[in-house]
Amino acid sequence: MGEFFPAQVFKQLSHARAVIERHLAATLDTIHLFGSAIDGGLKPDSDIDLLVTVSAAPNDSLRQALMLDLLKVSSPPGDGGTWRPLELTVVARSEVVPWRYPARRELQFGEWLRHDILSGTFEPAVLDHDLAILLTKARQHSLALLGPSAATFFEPVPKEHFSKALFDTIAQWNAESDWKGDERNVVLALARIGTVAKLAMRQPFVLFKGLTFQKLCLPGAFRPGDHHNKMLRPGLCVVHASPQYL
Repeated sequence: MGEFFPAQVFKQLSHARAVIERHLAATLDTIHLFGSAIDGGLKPDSDIDLLVTVSAAPNDSLRQALMLDLLKVSSPPGDGGTWRPLELTVVARSEVVPWRYPARRELQFGEWLRHDILSGTFEPAVLDHDLAILLTKARQHSLALLGPSAATFFEPVPKEHFSKALFDTIAQWNAESDWKGDERNVVLALARIGTVAKLAMRQPFVLFKGLTFQKLCLPGAFRPGDHHNKMLRPGLCVVHASPQYL
């Protein structure tokens, strides 16, 4: 694997895998690398995205210990730290195979949670509609660091569930208070939705038909017509994300 990634990324993946195995070894089924590391290439501030599958849900103490340890192999974006930002999602296979919507997420780690983790606040397992998008993306483009390929390990997400996940994700952002202070992550999520939707549905973004520009896009987060804008659908939405993040 080392020949495909810069030495520092390979080193970070090795350290992250060691942390995962140390805490989840008894139940660990698979580790999949997905996202820009596999599809499109890592940009300067890109996250490293990992999907971890276990045979049994971790208890609260195990979940908390893992998240605290992951802080050591991840750095906040843009701070010049040793590592790239790490985003890790843990699912129990019995909660996603056979597939159901929404599926249960056992754990999510990301740099936006660093302050909460350090202050002793840990998100519990939750039903997460975004898993329909995440698993679709992993089945399309991922690398198995442990276990079989995602395309064979996970069932395809039905199109109707994928479509519902897109709308449920967008529905989270109805007012400025829903995205205030988190504009970067929201814009990146919208860009990801557009990219994955096109690949998954193999058609233009008719799923977004009827949604207004204001519904999909965040005032002040981008400028229509900017050189780096990404058009989701003519007349419906323009999403801007700085190129170093995409």
